[in-house]
Amino acid sequence: MSLATAFPQVVPTENRTRALRAVPAAPEPRGFALYVGLDEEAARAAGTTLGAIVEAVKKTIGELAPAAQSYAAVALAPSGVGGRDVDVVRLALQEPTAVARNSAEPVEEEDELDRAHSGVVIDISRKRVVLDNASATLTYKEFELLQYLVLREGRTIERTELITALWSAHDGEIPNERTIDVHVRRLRSKLGRYEDIVRTVRGAGYRFDRHADVSIRHASTPSPDLF
Repeated sequence: MSLATAFPQVVPTENRTRALRAVPAAPEPRGFALYVGLDEEAARAAGTTLGAIVEAVKKTIGELAPAAQSYAAVALAPSGVGGRDVDVVRLALQEPTAVARNSAEPVEEEDELDRAHSGVVIDISRKRVVLDNASATLTYKEFELLQYLVLREGRTIERTELITALWSAHDGEIPNERTIDVHVRRLRSKLGRYEDIVRTVRGAGYRFDRHADVSIRHASTPSPDLF
């Protein structure tokens, strides 16, 4: 994967004679991406976990270059997807070359399926929810909340985990456990008669339960989750 990206030149409209550039005239490397193909089973067989590997890599980077900033994401793909693990990872994380080789279904075909599907369509790759053929007006954070639960289907997620996973210092005000309940109530209200797909586990947290009328789509580029 090329580290270089072409930058356009920006010329201020108020003074065309002074061709000031908002970015460098030539692209420059700003970092790199390392794609690792390894599932949890293979990691356990090696006596470790994906999370432990990520932390070890971060620690090594910190020791080699203390000023370096790092970001790690785990690639999630539907069960049974074939191919080499590293190729699945590249596609799931939308590496340009991998995406170009595996173009998704035409939008027209997906829209036709949406019109024909009664129930709930949770489209992870396109970040939208369709309820009985009508798009739900979820906010970005509401969709993130639903997606986090959907990708952990059947598992009870504690409120503290939701806060840690979905909010950061960059979001400004970080919610507490009580305000998580408010976010969930708002999400449920927008799910209408399908609100029970997000269940409350008393004293524990929340869980996504799939019904027969719920369809989850990953297309060719499943959305990644953060470590």
